[in-house]
Amino acid sequence: MNSRDRVEKLRELMVKHQLDAYIVPSFDAHQGEYVAEHWKGREWLSGFTGSAGTVVITLKDAGLWTDGRYYIQADKQLENSGIRLFRMMDPGVPSYTEWLADVLEEGSNVGFDGNVFSIDMVRSMEKDLKAKAILFKMDQDLIGELWGDRPEIPKGTIFSHDVNYAGKSRAEKLDEVRAEMKNKGANYYILTSLDDIAWLLNIRGADVPNNPVAIANVIVAEHTCYLFIDSCKVPTALKSELEGEGITLREYHEIETFLANLSGEDAVSLDTNKTNIRLYNAINSHVTKIESPNMTTNLKAIKNEVEIKNLKWCEIKDGLAMVKFIKWLKHFVDKEEITEIAAEERLEDFRREQEGFVGPSFDTIAGYQDHAAMMHYKANKETQYTLKNEGLFLIDSGGQYYDGTTDITRTIVLGSLTDEQKRDFTLVLKGFIALSSVKFLYGATGANLDVLARQPIWQYGLDYKCGTGHGVGFFLNVHEGPQSIRNTNHVPLEKGMIITNEPGIYLEGKYGIRIENMMSVVEAEKTEFGQFMKFEAVTYCPIDLAGINQDMLTESEKQWLNHYHQEVYTTLAPYLNEEERVWLMEETKAI
Repeated sequence: MNSRDRVEKLRELMVKHQLDAYIVPSFDAHQGEYVAEHWKGREWLSGFTGSAGTVVITLKDAGLWTDGRYYIQADKQLENSGIRLFRMMDPGVPSYTEWLADVLEEGSNVGFDGNVFSIDMVRSMEKDLKAKAILFKMDQDLIGELWGDRPEIPKGTIFSHDVNYAGKSRAEKLDEVRAEMKNKGANYYILTSLDDIAWLLNIRGADVPNNPVAIANVIVAEHTCYLFIDSCKVPTALKSELEGEGITLREYHEIETFLANLSGEDAVSLDTNKTNIRLYNAINSHVTKIESPNMTTNLKAIKNEVEIKNLKWCEIKDGLAMVKFIKWLKHFVDKEEITEIAAEERLEDFRREQEGFVGPSFDTIAGYQDHAAMMHYKANKETQYTLKNEGLFLIDSGGQYYDGTTDITRTIVLGSLTDEQKRDFTLVLKGFIALSSVKFLYGATGANLDVLARQPIWQYGLDYKCGTGHGVGFFLNVHEGPQSIRNTNHVPLEKGMIITNEPGIYLEGKYGIRIENMMSVVEAEKTEFGQFMKFEAVTYCPIDLAGINQDMLTESEKQWLNHYHQEVYTTLAPYLNEEERVWLMEETKAI
């Protein structure tokens, strides 16, 4: 069946279940951005493979809502599906609940699978559709009924993440959580976010591609911690280790029964943005519910000194792989056939040479020429380009290592550029430098700083339809909160947070340019006005000098770039051979 056929089959089920609309989000039962194949129902139904989007089907119409990262991709992938694209960041475009309020009759039935909807999502829908007296049916897994060969929930083996990497033991982390629980008056804490669980218990898994997490739930109690996980995933030695540290193992499916058996004297803390509505409804109605953001999210976001030290070494290894790759690419691009996929695979080969490399941290974006205008482009054998010694090649990639997670983008000049391409490359660089070099008063947020990276680009009437930066996990998810650099994020940037800096320009049908480093938040000086903060680059890789119109850079911008390139050379050169050092010296020469 193609997407159009699947939508029609879904409508037949909707009629059977007396539903007027059905909603399929991108999430799994743990509200993750990256999900196992079992939960890729939206992709299976619509054909759209982006990581973010919601499909809504009515008996007569259908739509997909996604953000600016995926407009071009969604346009192509929804062709002939019968599903319309709603560009949810554009002015005047209704949200899917606003659209439903407009097209549904009063008293209509809306169905969805409560396993994949957070409490907050359901409450928001109820509020938006209250005027229409919509009835929600939350136990409708119609995708499961239709998807005959649906993959099973993964059962990858979990392993311990050594404290020499993590910097804190399980006991230390659980003590921090229990102190927070006591402050909130809770004797139980429900934790369903997979990366938070992995961080808290110093375990890693293999259930979600590119993300070393395991499908599980956790409930922290005052004197024990319950890990709900399929027992076949836990090696005997690790089971003994966990139990010896006060962690009780239960089967994954037993959590609903556990919640139903809590007493009226219990108080449960949970995050309504991260806990699915089915689990919420399973909690004994007499239990006190304390709604609060995940305690672990902030603890996880602020990296300890051991994690920072490990990450810096991890980034050196990743930088070495990048330098070897760029040198190889520039040398061979006009000597042999190199496709987008071949380039992507060669970079992974260089990473695999590095000690402690586990795998990619996300699907590599390797886009040549106009393919790079799709922010989250994924090359395939049918439509990929062969690289030539002209134009721009954007490669956004990263690695999972035992000692950290990396994320880096470089736009590589393969040959002659137009004046417009050089101008835009330089505008992106100017925004990148502005954010990299900023000093800010403690308390500043990503919303305060986002404009710095955009200002040079805005001056030419250009913009990019995404945030400027995101947090990064430690041998965990490449996207991590609560911090980010975007105009809607109001989380103060704290010492020890890791964040990316990745402005860009994307011109459909022409080219895409992005430059990305990871940075750590560090303290600058303290004055009578307060504590000032700054960023410290932890990514070591040259920025292509061939893309720069030097006349557009100020002296201070040139000084910043020269200093950064000197740091790249000094850091990486000791680990390179003579030929590689000579090449890197030329790539990092002062301008």
